[in-house]
Order: sequence, then C-alpha cells, then structure tokens
Amino acid sequence: MELRARILVVEDEPDIRRFVRMTLESEGHEVFEAATLERGLIEAGSRRPELAIVDLGLPDGDGVGLIRDLRTWSVAPIIVLSARSGEVDKVGALDAGADDYLVKPFGAAELLARVRAQLRRLTLTSPSADPVLRFGAVILDLARRVVERHGAPVHLTPIEYRLLTHLASQPDRVVTHQQLLKAVWGPGHAQDTHYVRVHMANLRKKIEDEPSMPKHVLTEAGVGYRFRP
Repeated sequence: MELRARILVVEDEPDIRRFVRMTLESEGHEVFEAATLERGLIEAGSRRPELAIVDLGLPDGDGVGLIRDLRTWSVAPIIVLSARSGEVDKVGALDAGADDYLVKPFGAAELLARVRAQLRRLTLTSPSADPVLRFGAVILDLARRVVERHGAPVHLTPIEYRLLTHLASQPDRVVTHQQLLKAVWGPGHAQDTHYVRVHMANLRKKIEDEPSMPKHVLTEAGVGYRFRP
C-alpha cells in the first residue's frame, strides 16, 4: 500500500517549488508551501506535516536554523534540497537534525524515492513496529538482543551491536560520523571517526554477504552511514 502524507515544502525558487509540489501530488500527497524561513515555521506549526522538504538558502535565513527549530518539537523526517554539495554543508544539515540530503539539480524519480524511504522509516520506527527486524539473511531481535544470519547466531561485540541497532532504528536515514560517535562512544569522542570505520568494517564482515559491496550498511562518503533494510 502506498503511503500518503502531509508534506511541507520550504523553497524560495518558485519553479523548483512548483516542480516539487506537482511531483509529490502525483503520488497523492497533500502539499503545503512556504518561500521563507519565517513562513516555513508558521506552516510547520499550523499544518503539522508528516514530512518536510527544506532548502538551505532561504532569503531570510539559513535552512539549518529551520531544521534545528523543527527538531525541538517534531520528529517528522526532513529532506534537505540544496545546491550546496560540499561535505561540510551536508554534515551541518544532518547534524542539525535532517534525515536526508538531495543536491540540486535532481529528478522526480529520485525525489519520490527519498520521500518513500522516509515515510517507510516512519512506519518501521513507530511504537507498534515489530521488534524483530529482518534484512537479507539477517534477523535482528531487539527484544532479546539476538542477531542471527542464515539461522546461526552472530556474535557481535557490544560496540558492533550498538552501531547496528542505532543505524537499524533509523532506516534510510543518513547518520553522520559525529552522531554515531556520540550515540555509541559518548560525547568525548566527536573527532575519533577512525573508531567508526574500523568497527563498521568488522560489522559488515559479520552481517553482509559481500562486505566489500554492502547492501545494508551503506557509506555516505565523507558524511556517515545509511542503513537500508
């Protein structure tokens, strides 16, 4: 069944805003628009969207500020649309609370795929979601803290287990190195990105069929990782 949602689009370029709106409405979504940061906050507060699409270069402020404000009261997925393609901009938006980042120019098919992925994530992480997650040949039983692959137990270290469960709890969301370090190692390790790379390589060897070509724990170059069920 296709997921339908209330979506807020905060974008100051009329042509892009119109394109995004038409693309989303073609799949049955209800779309609300805003051209400024201030109007975006008003629309978000009154419409209570289930997903937001936010440009960073707004005329009255940086979209990162809007993302931070939304994150103080909303858990709705946020997809960034931006012409800024640098790693610093991506990491800044993701660390502020965005869930995904789409660089302009982009196509309708890619936009819709990102939207569907975030709406699926909402379903998977809802309170009624099954505590048993299956992906590929792996079963992750969160209630029993058990991991199996091809029916056999997988022995993960505590760090590997925390990495896997943190990523799996946010499917299809880009999680930055800094977010993983803070969640798994604590705030004192914000710069120790080599910790993540080493343990992620070991985790992949245990859960991926081809660790060098992973299907589930994906690298977002220079930014972090994304879990794909």
